[in-house]
Amino acid sequence: MLQYLISLIQDSNAYILDFFSGSATTAHAVMQLNAEDGGHRKFIMVQLPEQTDEKSEAYKAGYKTICEIGEERICRAGKKIKDESPLTTTDLDIGFRVFKVDSSNMEDVYYRPADYNQGQMALFADNIKPDRTPEDLLFQVMLDLGILLSSDIQETEIAGKKVFSVADGYLIACFDKDVTEETVRAIAQKQPVYAVFRDSGIANDSVATNFE
Repeated sequence: MLQYLISLIQDSNAYILDFFSGSATTAHAVMQLNAEDGGHRKFIMVQLPEQTDEKSEAYKAGYKTICEIGEERICRAGKKIKDESPLTTTDLDIGFRVFKVDSSNMEDVYYRPADYNQGQMALFADNIKPDRTPEDLLFQVMLDLGILLSSDIQETEIAGKKVFSVADGYLIACFDKDVTEETVRAIAQKQPVYAVFRDSGIANDSVATNFE
């Protein structure tokens, strides 16, 4: 039924949004329809992390939330669609990213520096929360810059540092520590529109000056 309803939308490049995703039936329907008519529709599934009943088969199988069921279904459905029609689904995109709503990556001092006195500054030499990953920081930067979260992301290594290239080099970011001039120069040569580092990640003042 969902596949039929989606097919009524004339735009084969449409974004299909389901605010009550459940087990991601809509995502399954979008991938199946794309496989059948060569469309490039994309889906956005939204679902509260509702707990599964501890007596349910889903819970016993290891799925603690409805979201986890949806993620697994998208994986299985995409693989099944490609396995059933390998010749016609070579270019079918079955990839997806999972995001959850969270607090900012930044410590409160980043947003309200006036609330802290000079004596406290040493406590916030790094204004990023300690439990955040480079990927967490990358996606916040993408949101801040208005870059689509569905953009292509390539991960490479330059002078031993992890470097992300987003949207064919539109944004290049490195959140490692002790970033040297070698990494900075290599990124500069790629001429990205935006280059982003952690303030505390630059190895020394000389590298920071040359970066500017």
